[in-house]
Amino acid sequence: MEIFATTTAPVSSAEFIALEDRYNAHNYHPLPVVLERGEGVFLWDVEGKRYYDFLSAYSAVNQGHCHPRIIQALVDQAQKLTLTSRAFHNNLLGQYAEFIAHYFGYDRILPMNTGVEAVETALKLCRKWAYTVKGIPEGAAKIIFVEGNFHGRTLGVISGSTDHSSRRGFGPYMPGFEVIPYNDLAALEEALQDPDVAGFMVEPIQGEAGVFVPADDYLPRAYQLCQQHNVLFLGDEVQTGVARTGKLLCCDHYGFRPDILILGKAISGGVLPVSVVLASDEIMLTLHPGEHGSTFGGNPLACAVAMEALKVVEDENLAENATKLGEIFRARMNALQQKRPDLITLVRGKGLLNAVVINDTEQSSTAWDICMEMAANGLLAKPTHGNIIRFAPPLVMTEAQMDECCRIIEGVILEF
Repeated sequence: MEIFATTTAPVSSAEFIALEDRYNAHNYHPLPVVLERGEGVFLWDVEGKRYYDFLSAYSAVNQGHCHPRIIQALVDQAQKLTLTSRAFHNNLLGQYAEFIAHYFGYDRILPMNTGVEAVETALKLCRKWAYTVKGIPEGAAKIIFVEGNFHGRTLGVISGSTDHSSRRGFGPYMPGFEVIPYNDLAALEEALQDPDVAGFMVEPIQGEAGVFVPADDYLPRAYQLCQQHNVLFLGDEVQTGVARTGKLLCCDHYGFRPDILILGKAISGGVLPVSVVLASDEIMLTLHPGEHGSTFGGNPLACAVAMEALKVVEDENLAENATKLGEIFRARMNALQQKRPDLITLVRGKGLLNAVVINDTEQSSTAWDICMEMAANGLLAKPTHGNIIRFAPPLVMTEAQMDECCRIIEGVILEF
């Protein structure tokens, strides 16, 4: 019996898309662009057309595509040892743990792979701390989420979500999660009156929801409220961390560190799935052997790649560059909004995590059509929630490149 047969190898974008559509699950709706190569801020499709990348794989490639130092670290380690599982020690995990803990200012780390795995890890860690340290009765711990959040799509995480596309058709949901409005300190203060609340889970900026930036006092005051009520502040910085918003962490803008920090995406420069949870000894040492784990978490290949990726962030001053270019971008887009108020309602963001809100409904195709026109002009971005276009290029972009990109966006909007 023939085990595997294939058609003629696809060569055009249409053929690649048709093949994927036939054999892959239909759980994404991408722009009709088929990419085969990336370098720095650029991507090339299978026909050889070059694009500026203004999504950065949802902020996973902050250091740019295929950064030579990160790729070299990958190649060097891949030739020695890639995986041992945690059944044994490896020579890089200890170095990696020390490096990451010192880099972000925490006592200990717990290495995982994907962002949502790190979120699930943080939720388990919070509950374990609640029972063993805070003294909440077993099974009674509650964790507060906020409306509009996006922490991934596992069954546990969607139980604290208000996104209908993620939730609908996947119940029943996990108990112990309460959802309150985002950017609402009164609602948080009321929720924290419950002595069984163990943690507060929040994104400093809601990326997937459309780059919602809260009021300046929201995050520091929320952290203070959690401290007052002996509740852990769980900061999901999978998308906002690693220099994306102009600081190493978005919470650094407000002068505090979350009790439990969740990182992923750019921690490996987009080269491998790498994520990590960071916390104090008091929180992390509540876990014991067998209570949590991952075959690939902390593998030597991931350790080598992530350490080099974070060194690149520091050596190339990517946080400072994100601040400078973000100010330029928002100034240009705000000026554009003044010219086309009929099309652009709002510009918002921090650093190089920004969004333009299109003056139309979520159900319309206007934002999608604008993104298609930008792609035709050599710039890739994607709508979220129908009428919001997120703009988040790699942090290695130059001022000259930003100027060229702004001119592309301005040309499309003014002629649309």
